[in-house]
Amino acid sequence: ELAPDEVNESEVEEHLVFPENPDLVIKTGAERLSDFMIWQSVYSELYFTDVNWRDFRERDYLRALLDYKNRQRRFGR
Repeated sequence: ELAPDEVNESEVEEHLVFPENPDLVIKTGAERLSDFMIWQSVYSELYFTDVNWRDFRERDYLRALLDYKNRQRRFGR
C-alpha cells in the first residue's frame, strides 16, 4: 500500500502494462481511445482504422506503417 504522498510519476511508470512509449499506436475498430495508454501515448502518433482487430491483416499493418512514415512528427508542438 502506498500513501497518497508516495504516488509520483516514477511510481506510476513502474506499474504500467507497457514499459516503453510507442512511436505509433494503431487503434482498430473506432476513433475512440477511452483512456487507452493515456500515459504512454502522449507523444505517439495515432492511427485509426475501421478494421476490427480480428480482421486486421498484414496489409492493414503495412498501410498504417506507410501512413506513419509519411507524417511529420511534432512531439506535442
